[in-house]
Amino acid sequence: MSASFRRQVVALEGRLRKCRNVLTLGVRPDFTDYRPEERRRILEADIVYYPSTFYADLLDAGGKRIFPSYHTYKCAQDKIRQTALFQMLGIPHPRTRVFYGKDPVPRILQEFRFPLIAKIPRGSALGRGVFLLRDRAQLEAYCRRSSPAYIQEYLPIDRDIRAVVIGCRVVHAYWRIAPAGDFRTNLAAGGRVELSPVPEAALRLARETARACGWNDVGIDLCRCGDSFFVLEANMKYGRQGFREAGIDYERLMEELIETHEI
Repeated sequence: MSASFRRQVVALEGRLRKCRNVLTLGVRPDFTDYRPEERRRILEADIVYYPSTFYADLLDAGGKRIFPSYHTYKCAQDKIRQTALFQMLGIPHPRTRVFYGKDPVPRILQEFRFPLIAKIPRGSALGRGVFLLRDRAQLEAYCRRSSPAYIQEYLPIDRDIRAVVIGCRVVHAYWRIAPAGDFRTNLAAGGRVELSPVPEAALRLARETARACGWNDVGIDLCRCGDSFFVLEANMKYGRQGFREAGIDYERLMEELIETHEI
């Protein structure tokens, strides 16, 4: 075992708990709940890994390096913030608008035609909170459920790409195929992994998106429509099924990235 493996780095959240070169301390609601030795290790660490949303803010404010980045945490499970960032940076993204206020249906119908995609904009994951709306009644039901209304143009696709960027590179990318009768490709919603090669243009767009947005541990979902690729959204708490199906040992991968100082 190398010297780097003998020197354990510090993590708070449990994502790296199976890594041999990581000491996972857990997330305590009060910093003084950590033992003095644990507090010392956190404060003296070169990098604190997976500090949690709560401690990411605090450690960043205190000048401490963290992984994933502060920007990665700020955009987690927030489609509104992600879309605004894509639009500001000129990242190709399906035409999307966020509608605030009461009874947004007339305003939505002035700008979009059916079918359209509607999403619960904050806190949803695994394909839950994503809807294909085909008529006004479905749109009205969605708007009663979600305020603000997050509306996106429908792209006629039956598959998309999940590209996982860790550090500065794509460590794994694969296709996700929607099940029969469903438009969602999420594996938790019945989608399946397809390991045929992913086009370099998609991998390049994933890398450029992560770099531009300041994200360094993210699953970026992309799709091809015609001759163009679009970024759909970013998932900071991506699953590992795609790694398992490709025979990639996620924990050993993370150990190596830490050992080589890539993250």
